[in-house]
Amino acid sequence: MWHNLLVAVALMLVVEGVLPFLSPERVRKLMLQVAQTDDRVLRTLGLLSMVLGVVLLYSLH
Repeated sequence: MWHNLLVAVALMLVVEGVLPFLSPERVRKLMLQVAQTDDRVLRTLGLLSMVLGVVLLYSLH
């Protein structure tokens, strides 16, 4: 189980690192926009992301 968790974390780091590597200026602008976004919107997006992840995991197993 720990192996699978570490593989998932490693893949997440690779995927999250692609955009800053390819376009750091765009990522900086995006982070500024996110910092100005309302908390409710960020929470809603976080919830939707978690639900999508759970649905994807469930469908794969």
